[in-house]
Amino acid sequence: MSNVESSPVELVCPSDPGNLAAWVEILAPRLVPLGGPRAMTVRRTLPQRRRSLIGAWCFVDHYGPDDVSTSPGMAVPPHPHTGLATISWLFSGEIQHADSAGHHALVRPGELNLMTAGRGISHSEYSTATTSLLHGVQLWLALPQADRFVEPAFTHYAPTPLVLQGAVVSVFMGAVLGERSPVETFTPMVGAEIKLDAGASLTLDLAPGFEHGFLVDAGSPAIAGAPVATNELAYLGMGRSTVELVAGQDPVRLLFIGGEPLNESIVMWWNFVGRSHEEIVAFRAAWQATIGAQAPGDFDDVTNFSLPTGQADAPLPAPVLPTVALRPRANPS
Repeated sequence: MSNVESSPVELVCPSDPGNLAAWVEILAPRLVPLGGPRAMTVRRTLPQRRRSLIGAWCFVDHYGPDDVSTSPGMAVPPHPHTGLATISWLFSGEIQHADSAGHHALVRPGELNLMTAGRGISHSEYSTATTSLLHGVQLWLALPQADRFVEPAFTHYAPTPLVLQGAVVSVFMGAVLGERSPVETFTPMVGAEIKLDAGASLTLDLAPGFEHGFLVDAGSPAIAGAPVATNELAYLGMGRSTVELVAGQDPVRLLFIGGEPLNESIVMWWNFVGRSHEEIVAFRAAWQATIGAQAPGDFDDVTNFSLPTGQADAPLPAPVLPTVALRPRANPS
């Protein structure tokens, strides 16, 4: 997948039109099939043609709540990644993760599972047989140039929720409201789940040098004064020191992400993050050779894929590359 399809983008300025920092960018989701022939449908809000990154966050998929008691649910056979880290965050259900670095983990609601692909990794994701309602988010982080060929790794962290008047906050990356996650990151960033009671409000301190995003999972809050509907992603640019979140007549649940701008152009195609068309071509060839879909070649200077153990399904082959060169993308200045 090229990941560059466009969805409607709305610019909202509820306060000072002359102040660029006061604008809120609302990104609507588009529906995308995930995971081969038994694909489930996800709502993708990042990347889009106008907005490729929020800090180093480069990909946001939102799914469910889906009744998977009589359907395959999430069934994503082994597939590769390079140059990124994946974050799985669930609201309900469970997912079994297995990767080629030897990590096997059960992804549970309210717990961070961070897989660093680095120079190259493959993994699979399957919702468990006991899962009846599957609901969650998968996010990607683009690794900076200096770290994008690190060794693959996996980190699990279960944050203790911070309970406030009318709000519950679970910080899984960075620092929010005095709570700090111990999870190490390659660039400065933040990530948290925030729940608000109906009619409640919460003011967050923001790092002015960060970009921020708010993915609304439930309810229709006002964010920095702008109304944001369920499943939409609100983007706030740099220069803000605070933001107020206000719930309407229904409770709200959202994911809060942000970070310093990556300030690097990236090429995203299928499951790879690279820096050039030629690099993506080499990643694809290395994967196809690994799964026996093309003749082996000398890819040791690019990446060296392997497969997770104990897999019932065959690995996913890479799609055909487009007939035109893939172009690097960065956010508008």
